Amino acid sequence: MGARCAPPEPAAMEPRAPYDDFPVVFLPPYESPPAWVPPHERVFHPDYNNELTRFLPRTIALQKPPGAQLGFNIRGGKASQLGIFISKVIPDSDAHRAGLQEGDQVLSVNDVDFQDIEHSKAVEILKTAREITMRVRYFPYNYQRQKERTVH
Repeated sequence: MGARCAPPEPAAMEPRAPYDDFPVVFLPPYESPPAWVPPHERVFHPDYNNELTRFLPRTIALQKPPGAQLGFNIRGGKASQLGIFISKVIPDSDAHRAGLQEGDQVLSVNDVDFQDIEHSKAVEILKTAREITMRVRYFPYNYQRQKERTVH
C-alpha cells in the first residue's frame, strides 16, 4: 500500500494593511465626456471612423505676386517648442483654395525645415518668397496646445 500524503497546510494569512494606511488620491473631474454613440452607428460616425488621411502630410503650392498678401497667418515657433501653425486662412484666398486650413502645422517651406524655427525667421521666409511650396499636416491637438502657450 502506498503512503498517503498529508494535505498541504494552509498558507499563513498575512495581515492586510488597513485602508487608512493608503494615500488618498483625488482625480480631477472629467469635465466634458464625449457623447455615447451606439456601436452600430460608430462605423459612420466621424469620431469613430478611423479616417486618418486628413492627418497625413500634404503639399500646398502658392504663387505670390509682388505686393500681394499670402492669405493666411501663422503663429508659434521655436519658443513654443511645438512648431509653426496656420492660425487663420482668409476665405476665398489662394491659400484657402489650395486647401490650407487653421490647425495645419507647417513642416517645411521651400525645403526649409519649419519644425524648429524662430517665428520671425518663418515670417521672413514666407514674406520674401514669390513661389511657396509648403509641406503641412493637420495637427489640431498640438495647435490647441500651441495657442495656450504663446501670444502670437
